[in-house]
Amino acid sequence: MPAPIILAVLVAYGVLLLGIGLWGGRDAKDLAGYFVAGKKLPSWVIAFSTNATGESAWLLLGLTGMGYAIGIHALWIVLGEVLGVAVAWAVVALPFKEYTDRYDAITVPDYLAERFRDTRHIFRILSLVIIVSMVTAYTAAQLTAIGKAFNAFVATSYEIGVVIGAVIILYYTSVGGFKAVAYSDLVQGVLMFLGLLVLPIVGFVAAGGWTSVMTTLHAEDPALLAPMGEYGMSLAGIVSVVGFVAIGFAFLGAPQLLTRFMSAKNGREIVNASLIGVICIIVFDVGAVFAGMAGRSLFPGLTDPETILPMMSTELFPPVFTGIFLVIVLAASMSTVDSLLILSSSVVVRDVIQQIFNPAISERRLSLFGKLTTVVIGGVALGFALGEVRMIFTFVLFAWSGLASAFTPVVLCSLFWRRTTRAGAVAGMIAGFLTAIIWVVAFKEQMYDLYEMIPGFVAGFAVTIGVSLVTEPPDGAAEELDSVHRAVRTNLGGSSG
Repeated sequence: MPAPIILAVLVAYGVLLLGIGLWGGRDAKDLAGYFVAGKKLPSWVIAFSTNATGESAWLLLGLTGMGYAIGIHALWIVLGEVLGVAVAWAVVALPFKEYTDRYDAITVPDYLAERFRDTRHIFRILSLVIIVSMVTAYTAAQLTAIGKAFNAFVATSYEIGVVIGAVIILYYTSVGGFKAVAYSDLVQGVLMFLGLLVLPIVGFVAAGGWTSVMTTLHAEDPALLAPMGEYGMSLAGIVSVVGFVAIGFAFLGAPQLLTRFMSAKNGREIVNASLIGVICIIVFDVGAVFAGMAGRSLFPGLTDPETILPMMSTELFPPVFTGIFLVIVLAASMSTVDSLLILSSSVVVRDVIQQIFNPAISERRLSLFGKLTTVVIGGVALGFALGEVRMIFTFVLFAWSGLASAFTPVVLCSLFWRRTTRAGAVAGMIAGFLTAIIWVVAFKEQMYDLYEMIPGFVAGFAVTIGVSLVTEPPDGAAEELDSVHRAVRTNLGGSSG
């Protein structure tokens, strides 16, 4: 493999990201600028940034690998993600934006503290524990994926690959803040979109077309073309389908995704972004599954299905395009890592340093603390990744679902149920988070591998609702919720008129 050509593509990509960091830094002088880009982002940026953040190397390697391993059955994941993204844009984004603008909130804990009149900082402290623990593990795993990608494509050592990836991410994220993150996510999202649009088409053409691929897959294993997969219409098959569909519902309330709605310039930009976001996720996910299926027809018998994208990129494309596909794999990881780092930094700086310990501290100094916190958290994750600790891979299985289970039920209840109380929301966050983790550790293997987000959501909603029914909601909260939804309806009327 002509590594110099691939290396040249990587260098150009790195220079572009560093340039975005310098450019974004001009607007990262205060907290709102650093953590939500001054709430000025246009529709196309928040659409691509949301989807690029919600996906990761799992999309490029994991979902293509699932298409390779289980075929048509993996399309249930596509259904879940498309539904999750569509409902998030159509139902959650506008009321959340309206609430956070009224509160001048720049973090999700900001919103929760104001929504539930939390003067004791319970939401801020609880969010700190949940977010920093999950983000550190998730970031370490993504850096591990970056190191392995460098090793596989360019033949650098694993450690050098991890360090290069971490340095680039930490630079543009710490210097440029959320604006740099959002616009780099735009670039990365476009690359992922184009790559997953082209790869399955080239794969199917190389394999002889649609009919040829389907015939080959059916001959190898008829279950590859069965909607219920190898399980058929059994309890295990139904559990598998429900778990796959549930993956997408993290988009309804994971805090790193809610931040995108908060950062939009206005409600009209959110409405415009919704169609872009749905089209984007369809191309992402369908492209990944179909690429894996074409790859199964072309390269049967792979020991590790998750190597199918690197295999196809090296065997079906010239070196310069192989370099681009490496960049796309890196983009999937980087677009997740940068957003997670900003999320965890915002909780430490805004919700703890400023709101709890020193409300009088200057905005410029807080912005500096934000940069330092980003570097520190990234450095801790880098340490784990360099050690290539295998426990991280186990931990990251519920990092996504842990964040979603803690926040999504509470956020949805806070947006749409007038009766939600502070005690209910706090208890629901704890219950959803702990249930997702305990399920993975103690029950998942015995329960047909039921995805942990499902019991996490059930516990989160049940406890939030149950405790709220026996406690009192904050004064004025019900009237405020009605006012928010009237404003959303009014704005929608104005947008369509």
